[in-house]
Amino acid sequence: MAYDHFGAPIKSTEVALARAPDAVESWCRHPYSEPVAMKPATTLPAVRVANSSIRDPQLAASTLASQLRHEHLGCVLFFCSAEYDLVRLGPALEQAFPGVRVSGCTSAGEITAEGYDRGCITAIGFDARYFAIDCALIRELDQFSLQDAQQVIDGLLATCRDADLAPVRGNTFAITLLDGLSSREELVLATLNAALGTIPQFGGSAGDDERLANTHVFFDGRFHTGAATVMLVNTPLDFRVFSTHHMVERSEKLVVTGACAETRTVYELNAEPAAEAYARAVGVEVAALDRKIFALRPLGVKIGGHYFVRSIQRVNPDGSLTFYCAVETGIVMTAMKPDSLLDSVRTQIEASERVVGSPLVTIGCDCFLRRLEAELTGQAAAVSDFLQHHKVIGFNTYGEQFNGMHINQTFTGVVIGQPAASSGTA
Repeated sequence: MAYDHFGAPIKSTEVALARAPDAVESWCRHPYSEPVAMKPATTLPAVRVANSSIRDPQLAASTLASQLRHEHLGCVLFFCSAEYDLVRLGPALEQAFPGVRVSGCTSAGEITAEGYDRGCITAIGFDARYFAIDCALIRELDQFSLQDAQQVIDGLLATCRDADLAPVRGNTFAITLLDGLSSREELVLATLNAALGTIPQFGGSAGDDERLANTHVFFDGRFHTGAATVMLVNTPLDFRVFSTHHMVERSEKLVVTGACAETRTVYELNAEPAAEAYARAVGVEVAALDRKIFALRPLGVKIGGHYFVRSIQRVNPDGSLTFYCAVETGIVMTAMKPDSLLDSVRTQIEASERVVGSPLVTIGCDCFLRRLEAELTGQAAAVSDFLQHHKVIGFNTYGEQFNGMHINQTFTGVVIGQPAASSGTA
């Protein structure tokens, strides 16, 4: 297994921890089918993908089930538009997939087998003979402790070991989905990362079609707010977890001289009202600041020699700026500008495919501001075609997650290789 974090070493290891507390829920474990010898994916697909644009929850769920359900289906991961009636969709999905783990979240746009889409549900079904998967719900984000994290990861790891598909070390990764408006991603991710050790982790913050009102994660037949899900995936197939962005630094520097990290609000930059200082740095009037400017002119923080994007959500009436990531007083922010959006993701996905071979599927978490930029610059069709060609299934997020970090305007995910290419068995 391989993984890339701007040249970081491989991250995958076994973790032995304790039982899960009440703050964390986990699906009860189901018996797994016997592992099978690897066969070409053309005759025995290890995943199936599906999507539906039907708005009626019952019909949408049954349509997904008709495309995904088979005797060895072990888990379904989905991403859906917040336009659905979520109160009805949750039970409909539970009914459509009895005895199957189902996890997912609402989105700010979907990535289907046909590329970019909106107003639909896109889903991946995992064959239990190739994937041992367990999931947990974290309900009390404010109180999530290292002990909680260690206990939930232990419960998930137990399922991987019981399935006996592959050793945990080097064959396991984690997918995290968080309420995108909870403002608690940093706390939860850092805590989970400590418990995961060297197991690679990626994910995204749930969206709501850019309404910025209510975002949800799905667990145990219901959509939840103020919560997060953790999915641990163990597989003998080759995979590569990656993260990339296409922003490059400019010369302008802005020091955060007044901020509230809890609300992600910056009041002053360079000891001036934040909106005024930012507008001057990017060369526009304060009145012109909108989501288009935020998408094309984000700010970045340099950590360990690399820039990580911090995107602005809105300008407040008092001239402060609210961000999608936590920003603290004293940090230095750098004005950023876009390079080639498509080239950055192409480089990482093609590098991953050189490692794992022809992709079985790529699960992708793509910031909604990247998609907005693609639409503004006329690149949306080209990006969509690329995602379709490389078998990317995923969603547009309100923030991306990578090895304990919450970041913006990034594409992060995992490329999973075909069974025939993973172990040399036929």
